[in-house]
Amino acid sequence: MSVQDALHARFNEIETAIDARVPGQTEVVHRLLVAVLAGGHVLLDGPPGAAKTRVALLLSHAFQASFQRVQFTPDLLPSDLTGTQIYNAREHRFEFHPGPLFHDFILADEINRAPAKVQAALLEAMAEGQITAGGRTHALGDLFFVIATQNPVDDEGTYALPSAQLDRFAMRIPIHYPGLDAETAMLSLVFDERRQGQGFEPALRTLPRLAPADLLAARAQVLDVHLSAPLTQYLIRLVHETRARSRPDDSGPAAVVHPVSPRGTIALAHVARARAWLDGRDHVLPEDIQALAANALAHRIGLADEALLEGLDGDSIVREALEQVPAA
Repeated sequence: MSVQDALHARFNEIETAIDARVPGQTEVVHRLLVAVLAGGHVLLDGPPGAAKTRVALLLSHAFQASFQRVQFTPDLLPSDLTGTQIYNAREHRFEFHPGPLFHDFILADEINRAPAKVQAALLEAMAEGQITAGGRTHALGDLFFVIATQNPVDDEGTYALPSAQLDRFAMRIPIHYPGLDAETAMLSLVFDERRQGQGFEPALRTLPRLAPADLLAARAQVLDVHLSAPLTQYLIRLVHETRARSRPDDSGPAAVVHPVSPRGTIALAHVARARAWLDGRDHVLPEDIQALAANALAHRIGLADEALLEGLDGDSIVREALEQVPAA
């Protein structure tokens, strides 16, 4: 078995194991693994109690990565994320004490409950893999990966994420309540864990694990997945079609006020390659792009108030583009 085949088999084991421990969220698990392979951050959009923390813990444990959960609140400060300079009286100098962002996997829980200045503390870390504090730049680890969550229902006490912050997420993944069978399986799973008296620990101990170096090797293989010239043009035409609604026409003013950025184009190309690799292929197919287009693009589309009143959203703009642009 080749190195690539062995790595692929290990990822399949991890996906199957996490899926079994988070009933009803098969697509969420698959897309999260795609994002991890692509090295892109994820915004999980869904209600409380839908296993967001559980799946983040399982992911970090599967890749032998350090994990830190940060509960975002209105009184959080930027230094609570990045770290702070503390004066060492014995040495007569300031020392930098790293914050939680210096872990590998970060769960930014309810990110929209902290004000813009705290959200902005993530921008440099997510885009450049580094943090500047106290006049010095500190590199983050190669595995650095943010899973942020927000509840799309609550408005009170929340701060909408600005376009610059949303653009740092490679994918937005909606997470929904499980179906009847899945919730039955989940209930059985939770009570089995409680009967053992060790809570979530047995699920972590029995999880297949992959060394950080193997994850980095898999990411390198993803970059070698072939994205043909015709499919590249198809992907770019899709993005440009979503921008078409940003220009006023005979029907009225522009529906889109913040079109998809070039970073969105790059993100869609990365995650399409990662999906192909995870499915065991060395080349991208149109369905890879189509399956992830909404995840990679919709959250980057800012709509005018009039368009929102008409019931439009980023997902509907992407669906229109998929209907309008023929696959290569």
